[in-house]
Amino acid sequence: MHIFWHQRDLRIPDNRGLAMAATEADVLPVYVVDTDMLTNLGKRQRAFFMNGVDELKRRYRSLGGDLLVRAGDPADVLADIHEEYGAARVFYNRQYRPARTERQSRVDEAVPTEAVTDLVLVDPGNLAARYENHGRFYDDWQDARKPQPAETPDGDALVDAADDTGGLDIATDIDLPDAGYRAARDRYDQFLDAGIETYNDTRDDMQAAIDRPVGAVSRLSPYLAAGMLGIREIWADATERHRVASGDAQRNIQKFRYELSWREQNFHLLSHNPDLLVENYKSMPNDIAWENDDEHFEAWKRGETGYPLVDAGMRQLNQEGYIHNRPRQNVASFLTKHLLVDWRWGARYFAKQLLDHDPANNYANWQWIASTGTDSVDVRIFDPVAQMSKYDDGATYVKEYVPELRDVDAGTIVDWPTLSEAGRKRLAPEYHHPIVDRNDAYERAQRVFEAALGKR
Repeated sequence: MHIFWHQRDLRIPDNRGLAMAATEADVLPVYVVDTDMLTNLGKRQRAFFMNGVDELKRRYRSLGGDLLVRAGDPADVLADIHEEYGAARVFYNRQYRPARTERQSRVDEAVPTEAVTDLVLVDPGNLAARYENHGRFYDDWQDARKPQPAETPDGDALVDAADDTGGLDIATDIDLPDAGYRAARDRYDQFLDAGIETYNDTRDDMQAAIDRPVGAVSRLSPYLAAGMLGIREIWADATERHRVASGDAQRNIQKFRYELSWREQNFHLLSHNPDLLVENYKSMPNDIAWENDDEHFEAWKRGETGYPLVDAGMRQLNQEGYIHNRPRQNVASFLTKHLLVDWRWGARYFAKQLLDHDPANNYANWQWIASTGTDSVDVRIFDPVAQMSKYDDGATYVKEYVPELRDVDAGTIVDWPTLSEAGRKRLAPEYHHPIVDRNDAYERAQRVFEAALGKR
């Protein structure tokens, strides 16, 4: 028999490591509660993740097996189980965060193992180590073979090892989505039926984000981050829809498929650059002159910057553990450019707050926004006024999360940072004034980054 060690892959279908273990022998699924690793997750994500462990255990039991849950250091726990059951090997799906790769290395030293590529469609080792931009990466990635979803083991392949241990009961002060493969699959089916064929047209529409949050976008990110849905299953279904569609529907589906390549590149970046979470990816001749103002950072976290789109995004993050991609880009740009706060501060805060936090995506995307990553534009600065005018001109999204502005005309909200202080005070006395001047902050950011790049 073999052991399969579940980590951030809380599912049975399309689980390559599990499937490979089951093709050779009976398999005993194991999850190790590593409290040191769980502390790296925010409160919401810990609770969602452990709900996923409990749901996975129920699923194994329905198939006639069980998920063996143990607590401790994975190397010690798996070595004990390996000896107790006389297992041949421990299979696991390869992870890319340095702390997780170190943990896997310790397991490799303790027991015979087999590491499998599962989190991505294309193994990072099969591509070049470095790409100057996403376009170059995409060309190679697109040409690479994408495997079909892995086979789902049946109950006969599972070792009958009854176990009464459950996950950790971690209370939260917000509602969480249902966890597990079935909930993830239901959400994806909803998106396939009512969203993927309009995805490109609605993904940045903030009105649609409020009216139909699953449909305008997929909202699959929490499930992908916890591995409750396999990436090959997502790709296969989207590709089949793309094959039979035509015209605008096909164009919209292709955009969804293309967006998955950004996730793939982020894992590629972390795989080849273990310091991605702490060091600038892009080399610059000079240091970036970060301001790192504590009061500005705290105002940004609270959603009290006086920039409506930014504040709405941060309040959504704090309330829901989720933030739509368009304001997600804007809040990150505002912090790193208008406020000149180091991207690592923002990335760490996101890691604590996000239900869908994934280290590869979070840190690589922060670096892209901060102009320290793979962006082909030297200094990209999002103007939160122009962005709101383009994507939330009716102020639907802003009014949802910034109640102080609900009685203010939408056009006035768009222009809020440019209004006089007296005018703002009269219109919404409870809302905050801009903590930095729009034009001055923009020009300062331009100077600072050009200096870091040696252009001044």
